[in-house]
Amino acid sequence: QVQLVESGGGLVQAGGSLRLSCRASGSIFSINVMAWYRQAPGKQRELVSRITSSGNIFYADAVKGRFTISRDNAKNTMYLQMNSLRPEDTAVYYCNHRNWAGTYDYWGQGTQVTVSS
Repeated sequence: QVQLVESGGGLVQAGGSLRLSCRASGSIFSINVMAWYRQAPGKQRELVSRITSSGNIFYADAVKGRFTISRDNAKNTMYLQMNSLRPEDTAVYYCNHRNWAGTYDYWGQGTQVTVSS
């Protein structure tokens, strides 16, 4: 019912920036939570940042001060502005959409972010 389409991943040098986008379509819950997760090879998937439909925001300590999450509710699109990228940020980044209760859970296909140097 919900499709999540991601874009913006790529290869950048340390210190560079990328902006990820996630566009949701279908039966979107009006009250929801959208989030970015990432998974590096051999590691568990971890929460990077989340934003609710009311604008409440959470950042993981590892990215706080460097990443900025935002959403355009009219377009059902979420963004992740990533600045001062580090090699340890290298991972597949996934878009996630949940209803408020967390009983429904949708994922994007993931987009690769690689930070060199």
